Amino acid sequence: MTESRTGGRILVDALALQGCDRIFHVPGESFLAVLDALHDTPAIDLVTCRQEGGVGFMACADGVLTGRPGVAFVTRGPGATNASIGVHVARQDSVPMLLFIGDVDRGTRDREGFQEVDFLAMFAPLAKLVLRIDDPARIPEYVARAWRTATSGRPGPVVIALPEDMLCERAEVADRPPLVPLATTLDPADFTDLLDRIAGAERPVAIVGGAGWDKATGAAFSAFAERWGIPVAGAFRRQDAIANDSSAWAGNLGYGPSPKLVQRIKAADLLLVIGARLGEATTDGYTLVTPDHPGQTLIHVHPDPAELDRVYRADLAIAADPYAFAAMLARAEPPVEPRPAMAEAHGEWLAWSTPVPRDVTLDLGPCVAAMRERLSGHDTIICNGAGNFSGWWHRYWHYGWSGTQLAPTCGAMGYGTPAAVAAALRCPDKLAVAIAGDGDFLMNGQELATAIRTQANLLVLLVNNGGYGTIRMHQEREYPARVSGTALTNPDFAALARAYGAWAETVETTEQFAPALDRALARDGVRLLHLRTDMNVITHGTTIAAIRAR
Repeated sequence: MTESRTGGRILVDALALQGCDRIFHVPGESFLAVLDALHDTPAIDLVTCRQEGGVGFMACADGVLTGRPGVAFVTRGPGATNASIGVHVARQDSVPMLLFIGDVDRGTRDREGFQEVDFLAMFAPLAKLVLRIDDPARIPEYVARAWRTATSGRPGPVVIALPEDMLCERAEVADRPPLVPLATTLDPADFTDLLDRIAGAERPVAIVGGAGWDKATGAAFSAFAERWGIPVAGAFRRQDAIANDSSAWAGNLGYGPSPKLVQRIKAADLLLVIGARLGEATTDGYTLVTPDHPGQTLIHVHPDPAELDRVYRADLAIAADPYAFAAMLARAEPPVEPRPAMAEAHGEWLAWSTPVPRDVTLDLGPCVAAMRERLSGHDTIICNGAGNFSGWWHRYWHYGWSGTQLAPTCGAMGYGTPAAVAAALRCPDKLAVAIAGDGDFLMNGQELATAIRTQANLLVLLVNNGGYGTIRMHQEREYPARVSGTALTNPDFAALARAYGAWAETVETTEQFAPALDRALARDGVRLLHLRTDMNVITHGTTIAAIRAR
């Protein structure tokens, strides 16, 4: 299309051509021309949110589920600063995302005008790339560049500043055609060397999940691991890298992993790491696997060559698309007999992920078990933010294929509810479940209003222990019994949910949970179960009393 169009119209057309079908936003006067163009673009669903933090989280979650950039629009100044948390999550999670920010007009730039921020400087350490478009005729060029950058190599967020007057200016420019994924070729010599090293290892273990990982990659890799008898561990909050019912699944790394899995990683003579960066959480502060890993061979496969040998010395570094690599592994001729370690590791994980009842009023372990009896890990998307509450689901829930776990690896609070809204809209054939703590929920709980407005079908499990539990745990470890600044005064969360238009109940005992869950599952729409728990039961494995005793 080359007739005269406003910058807003050119931008919306460019996004639609690249495959954007949903935009999350909080409206601002700085991008009215974009909102006007969207009025005549039924191919793009415009989701109006209640706070820009929710916008960023929803776009990030949408990027996880589609593999395409999640797209967000916010206004300058306060809108952009609120949305920055989503950019940080997308960067650390290696998720493709585009954040468009309406900016001050070109004629008033650098005067510290109303809500003016230097976005190129502000987002430089957070985003993969920061751009500003000053000429409407170059919008298709910039959108194509942003889309390619967000999806190539290690995926990540791109931030684009849009001067308000530029969006209203008219130009004649041709649209860019849709981008196609770049093909990745593998060096056959590297692949042969890789197979020889794996075949010669006595105790190999795989650590998987991360940049560029999807369901097809997980299926191909699990087929390889099962035929070769290799235990597979998920990187931190990558528990859906392969379906947990695979006989190769050995559990997850991160906070509170199985001690037997930790020992298995330490004893491995070869680590096959695909997609994961081996970040701080996955490696327990770079100690479980050290950057030089003496006595272990490290084969590191990542789609971005800049990540290879950046922190970890790789004995064999391979820059490759995870799916192309996993597909080649799946076709490799396996040994005559798979290693017995795989079955042993899976059995250890099954034992670790089976709740043992504790003598507490509301025990979350059996609650997760009750969920597993009623819901399939393949048809449920578990969405959580940050807090000790998530540990029960990390340990006891059995995840399905990629896209069934939405959880920020950077530990951002407030992610679960907006992520569940995005998941419910993107995957209506699955049940989106938001797991939130009381502190976590009130950071973005207002997005229940967005869920109601969009008629989303989701379930919220709100775990209320009356405080910032993770910080209280650390506080008790460092300064026992000197509680300061971590207690919370909360509303009646069930009443609050009903005020938004949701169905809600309060659960105070373990016995009450399963019947309440049944009543919730018998309904459609937005449902919330308010779970009142005891602060003393601080994690799935210990109590505050035990921490103080130590």
